[in-house]
Amino acid sequence: MRLFLHQFRADQLLFWRSREAAVFVFLFPVMLFVLLGAVYSGDFEGRPVAEYLVAGLLGYGVANTTLGGLAILLVTRRELGLLKRVRATPLPAPTFLAATLASTLVTFAIQAAAIVALGSLVYGADLPEAPLSLAAVLAAGALAFAAMGFGLASVVRSAEGVSPVVNVIVLPMTFLSGGFGPRQELPQALQTISDVLPLRYFIDAVVATALEGEPLWEQGTRLAIVALWGVAGLLVAARRFRWQPREG
Repeated sequence: MRLFLHQFRADQLLFWRSREAAVFVFLFPVMLFVLLGAVYSGDFEGRPVAEYLVAGLLGYGVANTTLGGLAILLVTRRELGLLKRVRATPLPAPTFLAATLASTLVTFAIQAAAIVALGSLVYGADLPEAPLSLAAVLAAGALAFAAMGFGLASVVRSAEGVSPVVNVIVLPMTFLSGGFGPRQELPQALQTISDVLPLRYFIDAVVATALEGEPLWEQGTRLAIVALWGVAGLLVAARRFRWQPREG
């Protein structure tokens, strides 16, 4: 436990000292909320659009932070040789990975609280109808997308390529899943594509718990689909994850 807490603290310090990481993972979703809040106004399906923006940006946040942020962190550390050095220290590999995951989840939790607070204080969005169920949905989604992040980190070969790959995956997926606006307004062909994306089901679960007050146990099908994607990510990581740099 002491080694875990030591590594967790080190990961948090490194994250908050890195302006680039803080902007990409933490501040960008908040800035995006401000921009979208300036574009969208009025009501959608009888509720303020701001409330749907909160749900959508929570979805974007989990994909951007736990999938994208974790993949970027692991690939960068691998290509710099840091993961290889960890294997030569007394720090067990599972402890290192668990601390890295925990640090990422804490960062997302802070980000999620900031998005909910911004929506409530600035845009007048109501607070979540079922806060405990929402928290459980966010936790489950964050773990599943983190598992996908491990899988993505296992197949990206270069530190230079990981950020473009993450953006190519996360931004279109968020758009198609309704993270930046109502998915129902998309052409039918794009809605068909969104039906296979895990983020679509995660955002639907967030909307159901945060806006409609549905309990956690009614999100079983949606969370099961997200979890299956997470399992697929773990299977890829189990086969392809490497501690040594792939380049050079």
